[in-house]
Amino acid sequence: MIERIFFQEQLLALIIKSNYEKEGIEFFTPGSFSQQLGYMNRPIGYKIPPHVHNPVAREIVWTQEVLFIKTGKIRVDFYDEDKNYLESKILEKGDIILLAGGGHGFEMIEQTEMVEVKQGPYCGELDKTRFITVEDDMIRYKNE
Repeated sequence: MIERIFFQEQLLALIIKSNYEKEGIEFFTPGSFSQQLGYMNRPIGYKIPPHVHNPVAREIVWTQEVLFIKTGKIRVDFYDEDKNYLESKILEKGDIILLAGGGHGFEMIEQTEMVEVKQGPYCGELDKTRFITVEDDMIRYKNE
C-alpha cells in the first residue's frame, strides 16, 4: 500500500507500507524532487546494465529524507510549514517514508532501528529549526 500525506496542495510525506508489492519498476516521486524514491520487483536473471552516474550540478533548497524502519514501531507527527500540528501515522518494521515537506517529529513506540537517507553535505543547526512537540492528548490519526 502507498499512502500520500498532503496538506492543502503540498505533499508532506509518502509512505510505502511493508506489504507493498508490484511487478516491474515504479517511481513515486516527481522528477522535480531532490530525493527520488522508487521501487523495483524484478525476476531472477533480470539484468540492470552496468553504469556510472554523470556529474550533474543540482541545487538543493529543501532537505528531503527517507527513513527505512528496520525494526520496531514509531509514531510520525506531521506539521505544516508554520509548525501547526496536522496528524500522525504509525510506521512499523519494513515501512519506508519519504519526508518531502512541512515539519515532522517522531516518538518511538517500541525499540526501533531506522536507516535515514538524505542529501548532504550536512549543515549542522542551519539544516533545521526545532519546535515544541504536539501534546499526547492532541494526537489524531486520519484514515487508519
